Formats: sequence, C-alpha cells, structure tokens
Amino acid sequence: MEESSANNRPSLLGRGCTGVFVMLTMCFALWGVLNNMTDNLVPAFQKIFMTSQSTAGYVQVSFYGAYSVVALLASFLIQRAGYRVGVLAGLGVYVAGALLYVPACVAQSFWLYIAGIFIVAGGCAVLETTCNPYVLALGDAATAVRRLNFAQMFNPVGSFAGIVLAQQLILAHLNPATAEDRLAMDPEQLSGIVHGELFWVCVPYVGLCAIAAAIWLFFFLSKPTDADRPEKDRAPISTVLRILFHSPRWYCGVVAQVFYVGVQIAAWTWMNVYCQKELGVTPAQGASYYLIALCLFIACRWICTFLMKWFDPAGMMAAFAALAVVSSAGVMYLPSTVLFTVGSLPFSANVLCLCAMSGFMSLMFPTIYGIGLGGIDSRAHKLGAAGLIMAIVGGALLTPWMAAIIDNPGVWANLVPTFDATVDPNLHASSMSLRASFIVPAICFAVVFAYAVAFRRRRTS
Repeated sequence: MEESSANNRPSLLGRGCTGVFVMLTMCFALWGVLNNMTDNLVPAFQKIFMTSQSTAGYVQVSFYGAYSVVALLASFLIQRAGYRVGVLAGLGVYVAGALLYVPACVAQSFWLYIAGIFIVAGGCAVLETTCNPYVLALGDAATAVRRLNFAQMFNPVGSFAGIVLAQQLILAHLNPATAEDRLAMDPEQLSGIVHGELFWVCVPYVGLCAIAAAIWLFFFLSKPTDADRPEKDRAPISTVLRILFHSPRWYCGVVAQVFYVGVQIAAWTWMNVYCQKELGVTPAQGASYYLIALCLFIACRWICTFLMKWFDPAGMMAAFAALAVVSSAGVMYLPSTVLFTVGSLPFSANVLCLCAMSGFMSLMFPTIYGIGLGGIDSRAHKLGAAGLIMAIVGGALLTPWMAAIIDNPGVWANLVPTFDATVDPNLHASSMSLRASFIVPAICFAVVFAYAVAFRRRRTS
C-alpha cells in the first residue's frame, strides 16, 4: 500500500498504517453491502407482511433516519475516545442490530425488524462518521482526497455484492404466493411460509456478523496510531462550530453532499421503472440495467482514483458533474429508439445516458467529503465529518421529489411537452412524467458542479 516518493510525490499512506488502512477499506465494503441489501427489503417486506408500499417504505425511513440521528453522536464519541474506539463501537452496534433480526424472525414482527434496521444503520453511521476522517488522517494531507477515493473504491464493490446477496438469498426465496393466495391460507400454513422467508432475510445480515467480528478483533488487538488517539485538549463546542461555520468549503460541502446522495438514490430508485416504460422490458431485465450502471460506477471510481495522481480531484469532479447534467438532459429528451441489443437487453440513446450517469457520479461522494474537510482546522474534523455523513439524509429528501413529479408532473410537464402523457396502469407513470422527473438529477448535478468549480483551486494544505 505504501508508495515510494518518486518524483517527490508524497506517499499515499503514512508509515505503519497499511494494516489499519486495509481493515478500514473492508469497513467501506461492509456498509456498501448493507446499504444495497436493505434497499431490497422494501419489496420483500411488502410481500412478506402484505403491507402497503408506504408502510414498507419505513425501511428507508428507519435506515436514513438513523444516519441523521447517530452521526452527530458518533462525532462526539470519536472526539473523546479516538477513531479506533469509533470503529469498535460502529461494528458492535451493527452486530447488535443484525442479531435482533433473529427474534424478529421468530416473532414475525415487521416493527421489530424496523428497530433492527435502525440499529444496523446506526452502526453504519458510526462507521462512516469514523472511517472517512480516519482514512484522511492516515498520511500526508496532499494525498488525502486520493487516499479517501481509494478506500471508497471498495464501497461500490460491496454494493454490488449486496445486490447479488439480496437477489440470491432474500428475493429468490420469496414464496410465489400472491397476497390473495396468502389471505386464503389458514394461519398455520401462512406462518410457515412467512417464517421461511424471514429466515432467508436473516441469513446474510447475521452471516456478515462474522466479518464484522474479525474486523472488530483486529482493531481491538491493534495498538492506537497517532491518527486515532483521542484529543487531549478538546476545543469547546462553540469554538468548533465557529470554525465550521467560517469554513465555506465545509458548509457548502454539506449542501453539495445532500444533493449528491439525493441524486444517487433517486436516480437508481427510478432506473428500473424508466427502462420498463421506455423500452418495454420486464422488471428482471430492468434490474440488469442497474447492475450495468453499478459496474460502470465501480470502474470509473477505480480509474478516477488512479488519475488523481496527476489531475486535481475537484477539477475532475467539475468535468464529471457537467457531463452528468448533459446525461440528465439526454434521459429527458433523447428518443427511446433501440440502437442495438446485447443478449436480450435493448439499448437506446436515452437509456445509455441513464447508465452513463452512474459513471459520472462515481468520484463525487469521497471527493466532496475530502474537499469539505480538507484545509480546515483539525479541531473541527470530527464534528465536520458528522455533518458530511448526516448529509446522507438527502436520499430521504430528494427521492420523494422525483416521486412527486412522476405521480403528478404538473408544471414540470412543460419541460417535455412532446412525449406521451398516457399513464401506464402497472407502472403508475407516463413517459412524460418519468422524463420530466429527471430535472431533479440535473439540478443536483448542477449544485455539485458549482461546488467543484468554487473550490477547484483551493487545494488541501
């Protein structure tokens, strides 16, 4: 992991930090797995518990709500106890939440699962609040953003694994019985089916406890480094807040992060529906476009991290954000005429733009994070990190905005007046409303572009 200082470039990692860095990258992959597995619990619980879509949506409310609550508490923990203790706490909270899935399965309780999801997400929030600034602290400040991008490369790899685990272990074991079939069953038969389905919900979450325990044991047995020692002379909270709110790169970074996380979750949420409507594919085929987009996201993040040796991260992000705005326009206005087919998957110009959008998103989260914390007083790093992680609540704020446009485009329909406004009874959406909703990603990427341009010449010092 450690680089030579050829051409007088500072090393990627500080001396003796390789083992810690490797374990931290495993944490990045772990919460990537959990994030994307949890997304699939919404349709799973809707079928298992026969709830409405709104009730099943409490899965996302619980998950993202935990980030908005726990991240701030995590910042106070790592300020007083250090990064190492923060990692131990985050992993411990995750294990506790995952083990709660077992009694939830036995009791067949939806709300006990929601509590478990909140605790699991709380553990992820502690880990993200801790691991991101921890990685920034493991070496020269000049390579901090590249170092964080390198660690973040393993997050989408975990996300991909989470999708596969959810499909193969959770969704594949759902009983094909419809809601009408289930209502007609006697209680004992229905209970047996539900128990089997919930057992497979538990399997991946409880199984990942073994990985979490191995990482926990490593940090428990390792000696604290200079980067993760608690602060001896902590600044008063008033001083820290004054530092942060006099640091435009930080508070503008929080705003940019809200819009970035919002657009990532919103665009991926409606990707399947868009492909079904525009190309007439099945839901299973629509999921294949999501996997393609995620592979592109992973590949671009790895490539961009390598290129950061020679190019300014903020400048790269500005270019990608501009291209993402262009891609959003392509999703809104390009035709859905099939250009070519790969296997059974048709591709049109607008769907190609939709997939390309994921590639352009690839470097945004870690780069915004690195720029936001870079160069500000170190006394404010931990609380500042919490603010940037709390910005993940953007996923809960902007996804409903796209949904509202899809349900009722209203004035937004004037953006795409030439497209079909007929509502598909199965998708509850029209081509016009779906296309109009992608004005939300265009606005979000424009905010990220503005942030990147504003701070592209203010390098971390």
